[in-house]
Formats: sequence, structure tokens, C-alpha cells
Amino acid sequence: MKYTFDIIANATISTFFKKLGFGNFIRASEHVKQLPYRRNQDKNSITCVLDDRCGTCSTKHALLKRLADENGHSGVKLMVGIYKMDGHNTDGIKPVLERHGLNYLPEAHNYLRVNDAVLDFTGLGMRKADLSNNLLTEIEITPDQ
Repeated sequence: MKYTFDIIANATISTFFKKLGFGNFIRASEHVKQLPYRRNQDKNSITCVLDDRCGTCSTKHALLKRLADENGHSGVKLMVGIYKMDGHNTDGIKPVLERHGLNYLPEAHNYLRVNDAVLDFTGLGMRKADLSNNLLTEIEITPDQ
């Protein structure tokens, strides 16, 4: 699902993306997705992903949720889901699971949800179907959580 809207707000995050030349949500989201996966220096800064040019699933999606909120798109939900991390959806974990006789480990992951669609801009290569089909539970959270 491609979900987008024009970035029209004159708020902090919207202004930052517009200065970078990204005028709509999908272009901004794809930019965030291609940034390296790394911990941020100060994850409490609302622009840490843009400042550090990297992020985690939590900081990248919190930034995009704030962007949606600034532009009046409250239907974009920030989620934390607990999913079954296994050898099919996570590279390198299969030998560890086999060594301990496990089929999966419960793992937390942040992403966006619009209606029934999962939008994951982490950039680690997990397919949407892998996450959706392996979710144990999920809850909506705020960017500050």
C-alpha cells in the first residue's frame, strides 16, 4: 500500500523535510527507510533521525508519525507489535533457535498502521507479510513512548 499526502504544515518536522526537498509523505518515508539502521545519539530529540542520518524502527517511525500528525493525518497509527522472530523472517537467527530447541523468539518491532495496512520504513528487509503473519499482539503508542 502506498499511503501519501502533501507536506503542507509549517511545523518543525514538516519544515525539515520540505527543506530537504521532500514534499509528500511517501517521498519522506522512503528517504527515512534508506537511512542506515543505527541507534541515535539523542533519541529524545524529535529530529534525531534527520540530524544523525540514521535510526531504529522506533525512532524512524516516531518521526514519521509526528510528520503525519503535523499535517493532520491522525489515521496514521504508531504501533509496537510483538512478533514471532524466526529463521524465515530474520537472517542469522535460525542456528540460535535450533541450538536451544525453539521455533521462535518473541520480539518487539515498531511500525505504522493505516487502516489494515502495515507500513514499515525500518529498511531492514523484513517483508510486510512476515510481520503481519507473525504478530502475536500489537498496541498503539505515542511517539514519546
